[in-house]
Amino acid sequence: MTFSIVGHCRRTGMFGVAITTSSICVGARCPHARAGIGAVATQNITDPSLGPSILDAMTAGRSAQEALDHVIAGRDYLDYRQLTVVDNHGNTASFTGGNILGTNAESSGDACYAAGNLLSSVAVPEAMTAAFSVHASMHLAERLLLSLEAGLDAGGEEGDVHSAALLVVDKQSFPLVDLRVDWSDTCPVVKLRALWRDYEPQMLDYLTRAINPADAPSYGVPGDE
Repeated sequence: MTFSIVGHCRRTGMFGVAITTSSICVGARCPHARAGIGAVATQNITDPSLGPSILDAMTAGRSAQEALDHVIAGRDYLDYRQLTVVDNHGNTASFTGGNILGTNAESSGDACYAAGNLLSSVAVPEAMTAAFSVHASMHLAERLLLSLEAGLDAGGEEGDVHSAALLVVDKQSFPLVDLRVDWSDTCPVVKLRALWRDYEPQMLDYLTRAINPADAPSYGVPGDE
């Protein structure tokens, strides 16, 4: 009931996740990223604690595969989990349990990994990693969103998707991009694209407000001079 991609931009060092699913509020549970460390997607029957645990393991110096192996060792209910990881060298790792829903598939690309379950076709993840590679010169958020759209164009899920999220971290402890469509009766990926289109021109202004408010542009509210 989910398809996603984790990715690393070798040019800028950014990490991120793009994801969509049939259930509500996927952005609250499934995408995880940490500046300078990596990104993780946790999906299918989701255990949100796995994402931060894997990032902690990579922060301690483990590679994507080592971190994944370390965290899932001895864990209960792993048959229900689907996990993907990318680290700060662009290495990737994944785990798909035996009780994953419906048609499931994975695809590894350069500094990215896509996976899904309850898919309409096993070709969906491969279309996503191919799109990520083609657009290497673009901003990571754009690359991830284009990859998600490529997965949708390749067939996406068997049924309708209702929520979507786009998460990107750069150099700060907080996200550079954290956009969510928590529920939509029409395609949430289309609405996520609209959010990114509106947010991108303001993105660096919000970063400036956090780093040096004195240099920030006006807020555009009554009383602001």
